Amino acid sequence: MAKDHPRVPYGAVYFRKSNPPREDWDRDYAVAAEDGLNTFRHWFMWSAIERAPGRFDWDDCDRQLDLAAAHGLSTVIAEFTMAAPDWLTRRMDHARMRTADGRPMASQLSPSTAVGGFGEGLGGAGPLTLNDPAVHDAVMGFLTRLAERYRGHPGLMGYDVNNEVNYQPQFDFSDPTAAAFRRWLQDKYGSLDALAEVWHRYSYAEWDDIMPPRQIQPYAECLDWMTFREDNFYTHVEDKIRTIRAADPDAAIVSHGIAGAVTALAGHGCNDWRAAGQVDIYGYTWIAARKGNQPWRNFYAGDLIRGASRGKPFWHAERQGGPLWMQPQVLGRAKDDARVATPEDIRLWSMASFAAGARGMMNLRYRPLLDGPLFGAFGAYGMDGSRTPRSDMQAAIGRWANEPGQADLMAARPVRGEVGILMIPEAQRFDRLLSSEGSFTTYQDAMWGAYRGFFDLGIQPDWVHSDDIDGYDVIYAPYPILIPDALAGRLANWVARGGRLISEACPGYFGDMGRAGARQPRAGLDAVFGVTEDEVEFMPDIAHHTALVLDEQRLTCGGFIQSYHAAGANVLGRFDDGRIALTASDHGDGRTLLVGSHVSAGHFRALEAGQPDAAAWFRKCLDWAGIRPVVGTGNNMVKGRLHRDGDRRFTWLVNPTDQPQPVSVTVGGVPLDAAATCLWGDLATGTVPALDAVIVAH
Repeated sequence: MAKDHPRVPYGAVYFRKSNPPREDWDRDYAVAAEDGLNTFRHWFMWSAIERAPGRFDWDDCDRQLDLAAAHGLSTVIAEFTMAAPDWLTRRMDHARMRTADGRPMASQLSPSTAVGGFGEGLGGAGPLTLNDPAVHDAVMGFLTRLAERYRGHPGLMGYDVNNEVNYQPQFDFSDPTAAAFRRWLQDKYGSLDALAEVWHRYSYAEWDDIMPPRQIQPYAECLDWMTFREDNFYTHVEDKIRTIRAADPDAAIVSHGIAGAVTALAGHGCNDWRAAGQVDIYGYTWIAARKGNQPWRNFYAGDLIRGASRGKPFWHAERQGGPLWMQPQVLGRAKDDARVATPEDIRLWSMASFAAGARGMMNLRYRPLLDGPLFGAFGAYGMDGSRTPRSDMQAAIGRWANEPGQADLMAARPVRGEVGILMIPEAQRFDRLLSSEGSFTTYQDAMWGAYRGFFDLGIQPDWVHSDDIDGYDVIYAPYPILIPDALAGRLANWVARGGRLISEACPGYFGDMGRAGARQPRAGLDAVFGVTEDEVEFMPDIAHHTALVLDEQRLTCGGFIQSYHAAGANVLGRFDDGRIALTASDHGDGRTLLVGSHVSAGHFRALEAGQPDAAAWFRKCLDWAGIRPVVGTGNNMVKGRLHRDGDRRFTWLVNPTDQPQPVSVTVGGVPLDAAATCLWGDLATGTVPALDAVIVAH
């Protein structure tokens, strides 16, 4: 890289053209450097730079790099070709992205900067599609000019590509994208006859007869469209990366998403695994004011991105540092529910992210915006750039993280979690189609419910992509309603080699391209689980009327209901009407546990509603799998994480509650040495302070 980046990149997003005021730049950089901030990310917006064809205004951008070099800061340039020049939009009207009914995407200002050229969301070149060759060439030409200009600059660390990588599902039905879809289908199927066998459209005479599907239904053509949209988007991201690398091979390539793989992979292309695989450093935006401030959410995003990064370094790329005013996500919530961030909130969010494995941290505003709907939001510093108690806390954490004494701590990484939660992208895509008419949220609720089920019991649940199952001994499949045939075979082999698989109802009920099996379970999974289907009920709106009886406890069901005939499996539980609901089976050297409902979805909804939950089910899973927490705290209100680097071990104890919490710590079942060195806080009183952490080297 052109500049060695700090051990823990720590700072904020600063320059967005419209803010901060130019007269404050010198002072702000000096204050940031004094406060231990070492990295700024800036929005270099195409629409604010190429003000007319071939007429570039780089002065403000140049000044940011020069100030960084003068004050010893590193710079990440966020390329914002997502803000296209208005003159280009006028010239390329035919290339504007469109809705299914033909409405063109508007060019507008972003809520996050008072600068024009943005589309209605991200994903293109403003409102223009990169599937148009002329737009594509213009984007790559600008990126080449950008990277060549700043190549080798002493203030440069690298480039953040495609801010919050995602796109808008209601777009793009433009002609250039339809043509790209047809080319994608030709590559996949080879002939219209082969396509007809899958799509059941038998009267396409030419490829040009094919149009992107307008309906949202569980059909093969809709699955292909969703898969194409993701492939197409990430191909364009890769084109940007390749262009920047060609012009500046030494710069780091960074990107960050919205930790949306559970909620928005299918619709918005938020495939964090795929995005992380394209770059050197990945990251995530996670704002408690927008997402919620419950204890589990403080870890969830970091855990998800750690799994997606597959060992690469990752950052909490946008962390909240100040209030959020009048936005729909905060309405009706209490003032202290992240609406007005406190110094203690910043400390908790930072420590939870570090404990989850993040090794970089950026506030999404250095100081608040002065324009637009997000005025006054998120900044740790004041509206005028002055220090605040929030910025003081931010500074203290940044200085501590980059002290030489923390070098070993920050070099360590979280150990593998005790259980892996299985992510099957094909299942989410299919469920988006299957559940669209009823607006069901079963997939999201099941995934979150499984995470909470283990997290609340002191377990570290890892998010495991279906390609990565071989790295785990215990896998939990919360909502595996679609399992591709190839994955079904790999799961069977994984269990036969000694894996322990816990699955909820209807495993692989649907197979490749969404086709249901005539017999269930299908694709050889009947042998893996030792059962055949008795009855099935696809009634997610009333699934909670059914209960699973487990060890004389009634647990509320969720999602779908599937009962079984035992075909070699042992019966461990029944529904309240007597049908078989829970079985255990051996398969080769491994074991399986199958429950005939999406218990995790019911568990999540019960927790949200303050009703009796299904925690007993997750305790049963741990007992069956022989799992004990790697870090025991003696108090599940305090979350423990073990990090390791060679022989060096570090235990993080995070208290996300607003009260001090007593702990009795064990690591691997062995009590923590009372003489161990505390790197943050101390355990002299046997408690972890409220909204704080204790970190122990041992």
